[in-house]
Order: sequence, then C-alpha cells, then structure tokens
Amino acid sequence: MPGRDLRALFSTNDRTLGTAEAFTNRQAQWEFAMAALAEHLRHVNHSAFDPEDVEVARNNVVVFHGIGGIGKSTLSRKFEASLADPTQRPTQWGAPVLGRTRILPVRIDLARSASPDFEKVVLSVRLALAAIGQPLPAFDLALRRYWEHQHPGDPLEDYLNRGGLAARFGKALPQQMQSALADVAQTLLLPGTVGSAIGQVTGALVGALRERRQTVRALAGCARLVDLLESEPDLDSLSYYPHLLAWELARMPVAKRVTPVILLDAFEEIGDRTHRDFERLLQRLVWLMPNAFFVITGRSRLQWSDEALQGQLDYTGPTAWPGLAAQDALHARTEFPAPGRDRQMLIGDFSFEDCDDYLARRLFADGRPLIGDSIRRVIGQRSHGLPLYLDLCVMRFLELRRSGHTPQPPDFDHDFPALIARTVSDLTAPERHVLRSVSLFSSFDVALATRAAGLSQQAPVLRLVERPFIRETPFALWPFHLHALVRATIRGADDQTDDRWSPADWQQAASRAFAALGEQWRDGSDRDRLLLVGCLRQGLAIARDYRLDLGWLVEAAWTYVGDSVWEPLDPAASPEEGAAATAVAALVELLSALARRQHENRARTVERLVAVADSGLLPAELSEMAVYYQAKAQRDLGHTEESRLGMQAVAVGGGRLAANARRGLAQLSRLAGDFPTALEAAERLGWEGRHHRVVGDVYWVQGTMHLAAQAFGAARAEAEEHGKTGEAAMSQAMRAFTLAFTTDPTIDDEIDLGERLLAQVDLRAATLDVRIAALLRDAGTNTGVEDRVQVLAVEISTSGLLFLQAKLELARAFHHAVRDDQAGVASSISRLHELTREGYYAYYVDIAHFMADLALDTRSHARWLDDQQTVRQRWRSMVIDRGALLTSRLTT
Repeated sequence: MPGRDLRALFSTNDRTLGTAEAFTNRQAQWEFAMAALAEHLRHVNHSAFDPEDVEVARNNVVVFHGIGGIGKSTLSRKFEASLADPTQRPTQWGAPVLGRTRILPVRIDLARSASPDFEKVVLSVRLALAAIGQPLPAFDLALRRYWEHQHPGDPLEDYLNRGGLAARFGKALPQQMQSALADVAQTLLLPGTVGSAIGQVTGALVGALRERRQTVRALAGCARLVDLLESEPDLDSLSYYPHLLAWELARMPVAKRVTPVILLDAFEEIGDRTHRDFERLLQRLVWLMPNAFFVITGRSRLQWSDEALQGQLDYTGPTAWPGLAAQDALHARTEFPAPGRDRQMLIGDFSFEDCDDYLARRLFADGRPLIGDSIRRVIGQRSHGLPLYLDLCVMRFLELRRSGHTPQPPDFDHDFPALIARTVSDLTAPERHVLRSVSLFSSFDVALATRAAGLSQQAPVLRLVERPFIRETPFALWPFHLHALVRATIRGADDQTDDRWSPADWQQAASRAFAALGEQWRDGSDRDRLLLVGCLRQGLAIARDYRLDLGWLVEAAWTYVGDSVWEPLDPAASPEEGAAATAVAALVELLSALARRQHENRARTVERLVAVADSGLLPAELSEMAVYYQAKAQRDLGHTEESRLGMQAVAVGGGRLAANARRGLAQLSRLAGDFPTALEAAERLGWEGRHHRVVGDVYWVQGTMHLAAQAFGAARAEAEEHGKTGEAAMSQAMRAFTLAFTTDPTIDDEIDLGERLLAQVDLRAATLDVRIAALLRDAGTNTGVEDRVQVLAVEISTSGLLFLQAKLELARAFHHAVRDDQAGVASSISRLHELTREGYYAYYVDIAHFMADLALDTRSHARWLDDQQTVRQRWRSMVIDRGALLTSRLTT
C-alpha cells in the first residue's frame, strides 16, 4: 500500500480527500541496480575472493545521480523497502535473481537535516548487522575502545537511545558488544572484574595475538587487527574499522551469512568538492567493505575514478574504480549507461505519461483523481518531467482550493522560487553566478559561459557543467544546456535567494552574453554556417528580450542572407507577453519572414515584409533588405510592376543589394520577353549580381541548352568558390532543369547532384525546379508523369510561386508533344495562356507551340536572341530527339 502524503493531508480540512505518496516507474533504475548486485554476489561468492585484499579494484558501488527534486531519495527509500520486504516492491519491478543470498539493506541519510557524521554512519552499519544475532568481536572490541576514548562517561547505549538509532535498529548492539568483550576476557583468562575494562582487554589481546597463542587463533586470522587495536582511537582510525566488519562477514557460517546493501542518500550534502574530509572517510568505508554493496544517490556523478583527486582521497583513478569511470563522453551523462561497464546512472525526467500517472494517484476523491485531465496536462507539459515541480503543483492545487478558488489550467502556468533554492543550494557563489548567466542561453560551451559570466577563469564553469541539471549533447555546436524547467524558473520566477540578481544585474548579464556570442561568431570561420545560425538565434532572443542595440546582429544578418540557405531563425518566445517594438524585434520579424517564405505563400511574405519596411524601426541598410525581398516575392506572385519599382529603388540606393536589384531588373526584362536587354544587363552584373545564372536563364528559353547548362555550371562553380551553398544549389537545380529537356546521358547525375546540394539548404523554388527536371527527364514515358504533375501543381499553388506554375505547365506541354498528344498540347497551351495573361512569361505559350510544331495563334511579343524560326527549330528538335530515343529503347 502507498504511504500517506502527510503534507497534503495537513493542507486541507476535506476529510473526503485521499492522499498518497505516488511512486512512478523507475523500473530501469531497479533493473540496473539489481543486475549490478547480482554481479557483485557472483564476485564475493567466488572462492578466490579475499575481503582483506586492499589492492584489488573495487566494483561494489552503483551511483544514481540527478537534479534536485528528480526523486533520488524516493528511489533510495523504495530500494530499501523492496529489498527488506518483497511485498513492498512495485508490481512493475521484477524479482531480483540473487540466489539464496540473504540481503540486509540499510539506508543512511546524509542530508544536513539528518545531522550526519561518520560515527553515525559506522554505527548504523553495525546496528543493522546486529540483526544477524551474534557478536562481531574484532570490530566490536575496536569500536568499544574508540567509544570510551572519544566519549568518556557517555555510554554507547545512552547515545544510541538519544539519537534514535536504537529505536530504528533495536537494542541488541550493546549486549553483543558486551558479550564479545566478556568472551575475549574469558579466553584470555582475565578476571571477571577486568572484563569490563576495555583497555586491559585489548592490551592483553594484542599481546596474545603477537605471541600467537592458540586461545586467540580465531581472531588471529585478521591480519590487521593488532595494528588497528594499537592505533590511536581517533576518527581516522575509526574509518579503517570497517575492514574488520568485512573480515567478520566473510568468516560467518553459511547459514548466517548476509550481504549488506548500504544505501547512502543525499551524497552531495557531505561537503563541497574543495573540502573532501567526510567524503574521504566514506570512501574508506566503501573500499574496506568489498563484500558489501553500496547504492549511492546524489546530485552529481561520483568522481572517485578521477586521478586528479589523488591526495584528496585515498583510492582514485579508473584502475581503482573501473565501474565509476565513464566509458566515453556520451555515457557520462546518459540515462542508460553502457551495460556492465558504467556503474553510474543519470536519473532522468519522468515521461509525460509518468507525470500524468503521478498526479492522478497523488490526490483522489471517491476513487477518482482530484486533479482533472486538463490541469494534469498543463502541469505535465510545463514540468519537463521534474517530480519536484509536480509536487509543488499539487500543493498549489490544494492552496487554491483552500482559498475558495476552483483550480483552472491557467493557474499552473506558474514558476516556483523553491525550485531555484533547491537548485542552487549546494553551489558555490561563483557557480551560482555562472548558472544565472548561462540561463540566458539555450545552449553553451565552456568558453561562451566564461565570457558571459565575465570571469577570467573557467574553473566555476567546469564545476557547474558536471552538475546533473546541465545536460550534454557531446557533438552539438554548444554541447551544454540547462534543464528546461530549471532555465525557465531561474529566468522567470521571483528569486528569493540571498544572492538574487536585480533587474540591473540581469541587464548587465544580458549585455555580456550578447557580446560573448558576437565575439564567438567573429572568432569563428567565415564559412562556419552552423556557428552563424546558432549565434543569430541566441543573439536575437537575448537582444530582443533585454532591448539591446543591434550591434553585431547587423553584419550577421547580412552574412545569413548572403548564403541563401534559409535555416529557421525564430528565437524562442519572449518571457514577456508581446515583444516590444524595437529594432531587434523588427529584425527578428524580417529574418523570420525571409526564412518562412520557403514554406509560406508568397502573399504572406509580402505582407510581413511590407510591415517591417513601414515600421521605420530598422536602419536604412536593413530596411533595404526588406524592400528587396519584398520585390522578389512580388515578382514570384506575378506582380511585376510593383516588383520593378522595388528593385529600382534598391538599385538606385547603391547599397549592398544594389547588384542583386540590378539582377532583378534584368530578370524582369527576361520575364517580359526582352531577352537582348536582359543579356546585356547580365554582362554588367558580375559575381555580386550572379551574372552566370542570369545568362543561363536567358539562354535556356532560346533552346540553346548547351550554352545555358554551361552558364549554370559556371554559376555553381563560382558560388562554391565563394562558399555560397544556397547559390550553388539554385544554379545546379537550373542546370538539371535545362539538361532534362535534352537526351544528355548525364541527366540522372545532374538531378542527383541538385538533390544533394539542396539537402543542405531550405530553398523551396529550387527544390521544385529539380522535381520538374525529374518530370522532364521522364517526359514521353508511361511513368505516371501526369499524376506527378498533379501533385506538384498542388504544392506550387500553395506556395504562391506563379512562375513555377507556368514552368510546370511548360514541362507538361513537352511531355504531350513527345507523345504527339495534340489534345494534351492544346490543353497545356490554354492553361499557359491563363497563367501568363499579365504578359510576363508569355513566351512560354510560344515555346509550347514550337515544341508541337504548331503555328502561333497570336503574334509573339518576345524579342528572341536569334530569329523566331531558329528558336522554333531548336525546341522542335528536342521533342524529335526525345521521341527517337524512346523509340530506340523500345526496339532494343
């Protein structure tokens, strides 16, 4: 049966309310621990096992680490209960396969609230072993000698009663110790009155052991007993006495033999990582009891396998603790360690289903969950799987009910300052400073965090990233990120800690973080696109949220646009409702509109860019960017006159996009069928105006496919030389499209190359160009061309890319012409008339007639580079060549 949740019980007068301590899942952790325990038992039960061997490596410990509030203590208590009484084991946990070995669990809480000290730890272990029912004379004599020396006049029995240890473990220990003392005195033939004087007994025993008397041969088997009995009975000596316990356990009769499972909980609270005095004592306990199994729970991985700790701890390095050494960076922070290797496991967040189950079972009335589905859903999503947050929400639910308010889902869009206090409780002041600084980032590395915190040394950052609320993705640009709920709470909650930051502190930290991102971007490679996008995403969010000046974002935005790759840049939502009308907010909208235009209808793109340009928030050069791309989108929609006006304004301005605007004007001339003007303009554009691509666009409609392909190939090569991936992909897409009209045997390779280049970028129009190229390659065949055209037509219509609709219809006309399908050609010509009724791309109607060798039904307004008859013959020849190729394939 689950235990009662007393906090909830005493938070309401509602006697109909049922409360329970809900324990959810953690099956993987149980299986992990039991597998390690089974392996441990095989090791200690082997005939070669020697408990007195202090040189052999130790593998008798597993560690569960995780963020504060993740449920480590609950897990530790559940482990203890399940091992002590199988009926307390959760149903989803399988029975451990441990043979006939008797398991004796003992859980020791190291939390400050439990007032732990090393004496209590040792006494707890010995008190638990009292359940065996017989003295452990070697250890008991040493402990009795220590106690009387360190606590004169304070009987051990009184101490155990005062501290509650006797109530927890029973009162057998003093009697067993007295029995051991009497037995040794009798063996040594000491007077009865002397039997109670521990000093005389141990002195006589040491003498007998050194003289190797037969009467003490049982204890003579413990090689180090004499040395321990002769050592100064201080805390340092006490830390070596567990060696005697290990020896006693190993020599017990098989019928009484037990394996202690010692659960050390809240390990992070025994001190910081600078002063390891208590940790050194506990490590000796683990090392000197190799036949005991230890389950340690704490916030951080155990560092005992780190050779750098030599001198601070007695036993260090991967040779000493092979199971504690992370096999690689990935397994160091994973919830699922390498089986049989890493003995340290991260306790991960609850799944959404586990969160819902926890909340449903925590409070109930009339056998039904008190917290409704909609509220559980909001809490589960906001919790990011952290059990502490679930617990705090349960208390908030009861608090709202107590105040007469019926809880609603919006009531749980809430931050809890308690989460901050729990998170920072065991951090040093520099670590807390770094923690708040990195909460401004969605991800970071050590160098970025150090700069953002304004530190000259990395040490606090290096300590912080070892904490369990710092998650790691080893191969990411910035490998570290805060647990999502911790980050949101630190940034959004009303921080009540003593060293909380003021608004001015946060503003200064934001300025440092923003500057650090800019420095990292400038220090990186000019072609490091991943770094550029990462810095932009984070920089835009920080600058927007804290209303910073644009700074380095201006140059970064131009670099982003110049590559024509268009990764999504939308930063996370601002913590405040509604972003302020600032230059940064306008830049966020501008870059978002440019990236989203690959997925939105171009009409929506125009609408967004007009709003940005009209806002007046951006400096002139960035406002020009909005105007230029607005003009491009208008051209795609067929609004060519508006596009022309925008392009002319940008070209006259002489800014960074002037060459692009001149290219746009040349393309508008091409769209109108004025090919000589377009070609003349292209020759003056240079690389900045992408001259080769404009030349290719002019040549292919003339039917001179070899010249067009050469131009597009030169455009791709030039783009690759300048590191412009997007431009290279667009040029290759058009090269594939051009060659797809021909019988060129390399067309499959050209399409494949186009697809591979486009896989690196987000360019909808170029992607559709390659798909149309694949249709053209198959034109005239029975490969479902018509069905594929229909699918593409829907996608193009959704995008608002009018020019692609006409291009697709031209490809369909080619297919019909190759098949000599006059009705199909006529249908395509009719649709082309409709698509080009504004006069732009009207020459597509001419080309469709040329393909089918039909007379023009109206006079052509196109100014061809050569006479019209020559252009007609080129297009008709491509149809004839394709038909001949298909015929030859059929005959062979």
